Amino acid sequence: MILCRTTMIAYLALGSNIGDREKYLKRSVEEITEENEILAHSPLYETEPVGYKNQGWFLNTVIKIQTSLSVEKLLQSLLAIEKKLDRTHAIKNGPRTIDLDILFYDNEIIHDDNLEIPHPRLQDRAFVLIPLNELAPRLIHPQLQETVENILNKLQNQKEVRLYKKHWL
Repeated sequence: MILCRTTMIAYLALGSNIGDREKYLKRSVEEITEENEILAHSPLYETEPVGYKNQGWFLNTVIKIQTSLSVEKLLQSLLAIEKKLDRTHAIKNGPRTIDLDILFYDNEIIHDDNLEIPHPRLQDRAFVLIPLNELAPRLIHPQLQETVENILNKLQNQKEVRLYKKHWL
């Protein structure tokens, strides 16, 4: 009997605003590819910090992956990568070497103590929606039942996001 592993498509947001930001993003992608396949990535965007403003600007990107990991295992893997890359949680929304978030995991809707999928604030964040729109403008948000492109078009403030580098991987 041949057992076949189910694979899922996930979209991940990556951000960094400490040290060599681009290097941290590249290293996190290298780590992610150890257990997953990168299908696509957006350009890099430089973005103003949200919430805690007394910090440097972020580099942000979104990647599309194919994974055989459960969503819980994917989250554990991303948290381990953050730890390996010296992520600290000293200040809420504060500076960080790397921030890895699961935006979508196929069409799953998950609400538990450790995880919310789709990411609960993605529709309010230009620094997520702009790169996500580069990859998947027609992707339907499973709760809002709208495309990423429509959600982005409704977003009021998009000024704090600017293209940093089109090709970076």
